[in-house]
Amino acid sequence: MDYDWSSLEELRSTYLDGTAGKADYWSGETLLAGYDVTFARRIAWKWHFVFQDLARLGWTPPPECPVLDWGCGTGVAVREFLKAWPEAGGAGVRLFDRSPKAMRFASGAVSREFPDVNVSLGVPTEDGFILLLSHVLTELSDPAVAELQKLAERASAVLWVEPGTSAASHRLVQAREKLRATFYPVAPCTHCEGCGLLAPGHEQDWCHFFATPPSEVYTDGEWVRFGREMGIDLRSLPLSYLVLDRRAPASATSLPDGTVRVVGRHRLYKGHAQLDACDASGVHERRFTKRTDPAFFRAMNKHRTGTLQQWTLDGNEVTSLKEL
Repeated sequence: MDYDWSSLEELRSTYLDGTAGKADYWSGETLLAGYDVTFARRIAWKWHFVFQDLARLGWTPPPECPVLDWGCGTGVAVREFLKAWPEAGGAGVRLFDRSPKAMRFASGAVSREFPDVNVSLGVPTEDGFILLLSHVLTELSDPAVAELQKLAERASAVLWVEPGTSAASHRLVQAREKLRATFYPVAPCTHCEGCGLLAPGHEQDWCHFFATPPSEVYTDGEWVRFGREMGIDLRSLPLSYLVLDRRAPASATSLPDGTVRVVGRHRLYKGHAQLDACDASGVHERRFTKRTDPAFFRAMNKHRTGTLQQWTLDGNEVTSLKEL
């Protein structure tokens, strides 16, 4: 595909400088199509990370609920969602975006990939839908976020993915705190208590993780050129995410004692690592020595360990651990 590189670069600049929320930036079909096979693919890989986590937890979408992709852009979130759970399209898909061009593009993309799914535009009037939110907080004012939370309160489940930045993460935590009176946190939280990052001493910390891009980004010429033209490190896919459900999650009773969620990157030193982990007691920094489990330490060094783990502790020292 012959990308309009200047338009893609201009679009990225609005994301980086925080001006994307000021106006509809979708100038036309060419920009939407170029975005859909570049930036939107990177967002899709973040959604894959979330879906894999939900599969480990045994989560499935609430049945017979339409799916609303709010702020849909090119519709990447709902398309990836339907790939993960095809049966979720039975009640239909709704798309909403401030841009009519984006809604038309997303509608066509969903219909081409899922011709049997009924697609309509706009926010449903009935409650009880599955709400997908993807990279919207960086474009919304505080009043707009408050209105979005009101919409979320009408949903049966909320799946929300944002950039893994400090600012986006903090706004997502605030949304979690407002919505947990109505919903059970499913992921990444291992508990229903208040977020530990709101405790004193964590002002500079944030809840974020790292998705893994497919190997093709390192070998495919188009991806190599995209990374070079846009000045993007294709290896880095930081994200923050939140999954909420009105139903009590199966994981609420099945997660074993000692389950933690490792947040951010572990910090490796000679012979030991420092890790930040979240559980119902809060977010704590713990120490793990290489001699405790050399094989796991080597896997950590190669970033091949999952974020959901079971630990045994002696004070702040991790004496045993395994992935869940």
